[in-house]
Amino acid sequence: MARIERDSLGEKELPDIAYYGVQTLRGKENFHITGIPMSSEPYFVKAFGYVKKAAAQANRDLGVLDAGIANAIIGACDRLIAGEMCDQFVTDFIQGGAGTSTNMNANEVIANMALESLGHAKGEYQYVNPNDHVNYGQSTNDVYPTAFRLALILRLESYLLALQALQAAFFAKSKDFERVLKMGRTHLQDAVPMSLGQEFNGWGTTMGEEVARLSEVRRLLQEINLGATAIGTSVTAASGYPALATRYLSDLTGIEFELAGDLVEATSDTGVYVQLSGNLKRTSAKLTKICNDIRLLASGPRCGFNEINLPQIQPGSSIMPGKVNPVIPEVVNQTNFLVIGLDLTVTLAVSAGQLQLNVMEPVITFALFTSIYTMENAVNSLRINCVDGITANAEHTRDMVLNSLGIITVLKPTLGYRLCAEIAREGYETGKSLHEIVVDERKVLSQAQWEEIFSFDNLINPKR
Repeated sequence: MARIERDSLGEKELPDIAYYGVQTLRGKENFHITGIPMSSEPYFVKAFGYVKKAAAQANRDLGVLDAGIANAIIGACDRLIAGEMCDQFVTDFIQGGAGTSTNMNANEVIANMALESLGHAKGEYQYVNPNDHVNYGQSTNDVYPTAFRLALILRLESYLLALQALQAAFFAKSKDFERVLKMGRTHLQDAVPMSLGQEFNGWGTTMGEEVARLSEVRRLLQEINLGATAIGTSVTAASGYPALATRYLSDLTGIEFELAGDLVEATSDTGVYVQLSGNLKRTSAKLTKICNDIRLLASGPRCGFNEINLPQIQPGSSIMPGKVNPVIPEVVNQTNFLVIGLDLTVTLAVSAGQLQLNVMEPVITFALFTSIYTMENAVNSLRINCVDGITANAEHTRDMVLNSLGIITVLKPTLGYRLCAEIAREGYETGKSLHEIVVDERKVLSQAQWEEIFSFDNLINPKR
């Protein structure tokens, strides 16, 4: 079964099971770019449901949309919000037209659902029209960015939970390893002692900083241009519509949206996406450093640092029997690199805006959703498949500390820099331990003094 639909460019045949219409089909045929349809991000579909519902409610209350039609549209939007019809959103993420194909995809699906609820057939747009009713007083240029910002807020919520769970996992390991003595390093050279717990605690703290920064930019997404229509002058929108639609959207979502004070500026401004992308890049850069640290600390097992053990989740080599690789930190790093690269995409797209509109928003949408979605998966994998199962080689790390020349720094307040440097040089040249030189041979410290200075608690929290 098929139906014929018409638009200003002519006719198109659609399968009668399709809830999308002719303009969606043109967009689907024109943009074979990523092969990833809008349906892959259900939060975006849900966000369009919320925005179109708020618009219908406002237009109904203002008397510019028939109540029966408005209520049918509202019912259709409720189904989108509930997760229905996601498969009907078929337009590619990256498209020309600043997202018009995606906006019309939503308009046509909602119109056809409304038609069926009123007892009409799909495509009988004389009763409920995608443009004249569902899109009344709207433009792609205010609906698409509003839905995008709402979807980002929803998507960031689960990503922030993933980061907080990783932070909690680092803190839990910090508690487990609080009495594990190890050598701290700078320039990859021995520095001064610390506990393994302190190292993990630092990673937890830095993840907390990322949660705070992302929460801040998430709040900036709550400023919207709903009701701006084409360029910010609110052409075709009823008087009072922008504020009323914004209030309805806030009530429906429980998110306090704010109508931009300058709708012309807000319609062309995409600066918040640069800030969000920059924060995502910042988190990726930090996680890259952490994953590199984890890989170093787990290197070996016989010829590396061998301070920690990672869960063994798969064989590591097709040629070397028994080899196991740190595959989870490796895949997280690769995800980090992807996000860092996509940040440049966002920067270039934001800078490409011209006059009253930035038509590059679809690629910004693709880049940010891809960044958040893949990072959330990577963060969850790092926690579940790696961090939760890390164990410490406490005896080995303690032996490395006591055999290190780096601990001479602890003696500097007692013996002075020059003597300590002389002792360290002797140890380096002869291979003797500091204990041999300081206590046994030079006798500048007694055994009791040595044990007091080099006790675990004094090494971790040094006191003169």
